[in-house]
Amino acid sequence: MLKKVTFQTIMNNIKAVKKHLIYEDNHLLVFNKQQGVLVQGDKTGDTSLLDILKNYLKITKKKEGNVYLGLVHRLDRTSSGVMVFAKTSKALSRLNKQFKNREVLKTYWAIVEGKNIPAEEKLINWLIKKEKINKSIVLTKELEGSKRAILTYKLIKKLKNYSFIEVELETGRHHQIRSQIAHRGFPIKGDVKYGSKRSNKNSCIYLHSRYLTLFHPITKKKLRFVARCPKDSLWESCEEVNS
Repeated sequence: MLKKVTFQTIMNNIKAVKKHLIYEDNHLLVFNKQQGVLVQGDKTGDTSLLDILKNYLKITKKKEGNVYLGLVHRLDRTSSGVMVFAKTSKALSRLNKQFKNREVLKTYWAIVEGKNIPAEEKLINWLIKKEKINKSIVLTKELEGSKRAILTYKLIKKLKNYSFIEVELETGRHHQIRSQIAHRGFPIKGDVKYGSKRSNKNSCIYLHSRYLTLFHPITKKKLRFVARCPKDSLWESCEEVNS
């Protein structure tokens, strides 16, 4: 059963949307998803970001009836960063095509355990998603049911007990960064599902979708979006390096 959403909750969410809104026009809505926020409704019944953004559009644009907002891609609840939504079916169709054809460049920031991490590396593995445990298993060779997973990471800064890396995805698989980086021996801070030593206080992980570059679905103009990191001393030290 869905939790009851009060008017005050909706208004508070509208304020939050405006605070974290990156870009909006007649076709796109780009948002900086915060840690712990569910993207799409699930069995928990928690209010999702999709619900919040639809309410935002319904009230601020004074729309009647159901509001259309297409989900183009996803981020794990425990992570944060750039998310793109389509405000029209035409925009959704064209954006889906860009993602399918790998025309969208997604760059992530992560803080990982360990300091002896190579300066730069390309990882090529095969992943199998285990639905029952919501986890991806990393393989070094192709097996039936597996999907090829490719990413490149580079070391940006060594921290006191961790390393700050930047990751570019070539493929978009379930838990791809989390599983591949952990398999390499450097689990993301707080990601106990994939071998981190301990969880963070908010039960979220240090994985942030920093940049997203795509072509506007209508004007064809190249757009690059940047999402500020969560307010946290570790993240702040990383943003200083790349400011």
